[in-house]
Amino acid sequence: MSWQVYVDSNLVGSGKVSRAAILGQKGGVWAASPGYNLSTEEQKAITSGFSNPSSVQANGVRLAGQKFFTLQADPEHIYGKKQADGCVIVKTKQAILVAEYAAPIQAPEATPVVEGLADYLKSVNY
Repeated sequence: MSWQVYVDSNLVGSGKVSRAAILGQKGGVWAASPGYNLSTEEQKAITSGFSNPSSVQANGVRLAGQKFFTLQADPEHIYGKKQADGCVIVKTKQAILVAEYAAPIQAPEATPVVEGLADYLKSVNY
């Protein structure tokens, strides 16, 4: 399975996501938009944010060096905002989808794209 296709076609290809990555819950970047580099520390913070949502709620989340204020966090979702841009991070059974959107795209446009892919991956045990 090529994870890059999901990033290129399903996320960024939707026109609602500006850059994205798929992380493995056990570590590592499975696929990412060109030039979208999440540091090891950022990956660990995202992964631990699902087991400790109050921490990511209090401290925000960093993606490729940019800090997003956390609007909502729970054991499966993290939603963030940075000025007019935002992020949607969703945990599946084995992966974590990380997606950013840029103005004029808004959360109600980007969120269903990311969550729809997450629902599909969960349905096939990923």
